[in-house]
Amino acid sequence: MRAGPAAIVPFEDFVRARSAALFRTAMLLTGQNQSEAEDLLQGALERAYRRWGRICRSGDPERYVRRSLANASTDRWRRLGRRGEHQLPADASGPVTGDHAGEVADRDFLLRALAGLPPRQRAVLVLRYYCDLPEAEIADALGCTPGTVKSQASRGLARLRAISGAEPGVSEKECRR
Repeated sequence: MRAGPAAIVPFEDFVRARSAALFRTAMLLTGQNQSEAEDLLQGALERAYRRWGRICRSGDPERYVRRSLANASTDRWRRLGRRGEHQLPADASGPVTGDHAGEVADRDFLLRALAGLPPRQRAVLVLRYYCDLPEAEIADALGCTPGTVKSQASRGLARLRAISGAEPGVSEKECRR
């Protein structure tokens, strides 16, 4: 007995269910530039719509759209060329308090620091730590080797540590907390 073809999820249902998460990924890939993230996501969804039946039959459509976002982001930063580094303003926050202001400030600082990374390092860190993809999938999405993914992740994390003032011996696990 043959199994039937995989069920095709309507494109509109997929967009309703996953567009918010995909938009957050696009925001991180573009360094928090909302208009660029909207354009990036719109282009990825447009490409997915044209091939929707084939994408659904071949497996996970979200994986396809995430890969499309990463590729479009890579194309975008190649077009823009290498940008100069941005100096981040010194953090002048006071002592930690019981409210969430400290968490919001930390998140804002991290997002600004992430936006200051070179685009490939930013893409690797977003796909690895935000999307929780394995190195092989990241390498496939970015069109590079797993070794390149590892080196870009290492350099990106080192850069974030330097910006945040974390000690060089702080482990990756401790930085994710």
